[in-house]
Amino acid sequence: MTTPTAVHTAPARTHHASPGPRFRFVRRVVLMIGPVLVCLGLGLSYLGAFHDPQPNDMKVAVVGSSPTTKVLAQTIKDKAGNGLDVVTVPTRQQAREHLLDRDLVGAFVPTPKHPELLVARAGSNSTANAAQSIFRMVTDQQGVPLKVTDVTSLAPQDPNGSSLFFLLITLSVASYCCVLVLAPVADTLGMRARAAMGLGACLAISAVGILLAGPVFDVVDHSRAAVWGMSLLYCAGVFAVGLGLQTFLKQLTPLVLMGLFVMLNLTSAGGLMGPEMQNSFFGALHSFWNGAAFVEGTRGILYFDHHGLGSHLLSLWLWLGAGIVLTLLAARTEKRRRTVSTQQSLFLPSPCECVHIHEEEASR
Repeated sequence: MTTPTAVHTAPARTHHASPGPRFRFVRRVVLMIGPVLVCLGLGLSYLGAFHDPQPNDMKVAVVGSSPTTKVLAQTIKDKAGNGLDVVTVPTRQQAREHLLDRDLVGAFVPTPKHPELLVARAGSNSTANAAQSIFRMVTDQQGVPLKVTDVTSLAPQDPNGSSLFFLLITLSVASYCCVLVLAPVADTLGMRARAAMGLGACLAISAVGILLAGPVFDVVDHSRAAVWGMSLLYCAGVFAVGLGLQTFLKQLTPLVLMGLFVMLNLTSAGGLMGPEMQNSFFGALHSFWNGAAFVEGTRGILYFDHHGLGSHLLSLWLWLGAGIVLTLLAARTEKRRRTVSTQQSLFLPSPCECVHIHEEEASR
């Protein structure tokens, strides 16, 4: 009885034939499509966002209320075209207030011998430079030098105001890496455990981020607790979205997360180039994407007396809310899959039953 059992059980272990060389070659080729898509996506996003910076609805002002001032504003508008929105502001003080309220990117004070341009470099250094170039052409025609005054006070260790963007990169990459690290244990750890681990990681990532930006490099020289809170909210949103998507996307998760939080996120954040110097697509993303909300929100805390902070916080909370909804749906989906798998296993014969069936067939 034992000899027929050995004869019949051996073929059962070799039922699935190993893939041939052609299949393995095709599989390797398919795997290499991923890096090609990453190259295509990064090229389209970064070159599309930064390759040809031009003013796009960039709002500037000419200070004064005289007819000459209005003629100058209209002349600048006519020469610049649709990319520039030129208005007039009665006084220099009002122009300064508009800059601090982020309603303007530059305000030109025309005087015969000492013309002045007011800018807010903390909002966007590249946009301030663009405004400076535009009004320098005006003063060059008049044959007088242009005085440029920054109405904001950047941190001494961050003269270009770009460090918040690099902090965003640090938080983004670390946060979605948490999702990738937890992906291999998705079958053994429940959603609640993975979410708890991810929240702990977000706490640690945001703490490390503010430690580096604050005491270590001193680019955030005040309001560090508020910036840390923004960092934690941003990290939690990125992780929650990624954790929820991982259940549905599986192997496509890294590519999709890179698209969301690198290709579209970093290019529209306004860290290196303000939306006023980008095309309409990235300018539109800037209005609601979470990276832009983090950068502009932290700028508001540090340099603009919390102006507009409420809308940026709302955007970050909405992203976190979307991530929580995705995570709850993913948990429900995983539970349903486990239930279906358990039910299917009840109708499959166990290994012992298979051996018993083979023995009975052999005896016949």
